[in-house]
Amino acid sequence: MPLPTYLTTAEAAEYLRLKERKVYDLVSQGVIPCVRVTGKLLFPRQRIDLWLMNHLEGDDAVSSPIPPVLAGSQDPLLEWAVKESGAELALLCQGSGDGVQRLVDGRAMLAGMHIWHAENQRYNDPATLGLNGMRDLVLIRWAKRQQGLLLAANNPHRLSGLQDIARPGIRLAHRQPDAGVSHLLQSLLASQRIDGRQLTWATHPSLSEDDLALAIRQGEADVGVGIEAAARRQGLAFIPLQHEHFDLAMRRRHYFEPAIQRLLAFAGSERFVQRADALGGYDIRELGSVVYNA
Repeated sequence: MPLPTYLTTAEAAEYLRLKERKVYDLVSQGVIPCVRVTGKLLFPRQRIDLWLMNHLEGDDAVSSPIPPVLAGSQDPLLEWAVKESGAELALLCQGSGDGVQRLVDGRAMLAGMHIWHAENQRYNDPATLGLNGMRDLVLIRWAKRQQGLLLAANNPHRLSGLQDIARPGIRLAHRQPDAGVSHLLQSLLASQRIDGRQLTWATHPSLSEDDLALAIRQGEADVGVGIEAAARRQGLAFIPLQHEHFDLAMRRRHYFEPAIQRLLAFAGSERFVQRADALGGYDIRELGSVVYNA
């Protein structure tokens, strides 16, 4: 039979091939992941697996301290949670591709990403991203987000879908080339057989989800592809196109850093759930689940 998601102390001891007394010792030392529910200890099996893998001999050694930086794609809910949780992570969100590079180079502790791979119809595939060489890579699901067309309030140009962005005079807001939504946009254009060279692009790229929404609200562009939450924040119209996976990538050892544990713990609070609902366009039912463990 498959093991349950949460193990009892006896099940955890059997799983780890330890005596129950040793498990209690590890709990008292604060070194093994567990939760206490109505006085009873429960051990999340996924986190136990991560804890075991983190102690594997032969994992890549850390030659120098990694700065507590969250790089990669900007996400309004994540940005808010970092601040409200007191996680003490510096935000350096300059696109998913930049986050991947900073993670590999040891210049960031974790990276947010939502990179669509049209060839295999997947998001955040480590092999395609060039991350399969990281023997201790872990991907944690943050949220499923709704991507779509952001339009000025009341949709003055009467756009109804992606094909309408090719109409003469329609100015398209866009992100930097290594941003996750840029990968999605290129895939969507190809699927609709729209030649990007024939589009009217905004003069300058927007460097975040909020910047793109603001460019449309201020009349610098007529339409752009972004998330529903950004549209709502700026009072824009929104046409859904595709759900996407937004994940947090990190080295296995950093999953247990206080900053990341504090952030994930806060993401389980009722206040966080209310905020996600208020922002709109988020499905957080899988938040915290391990979607890749090298």
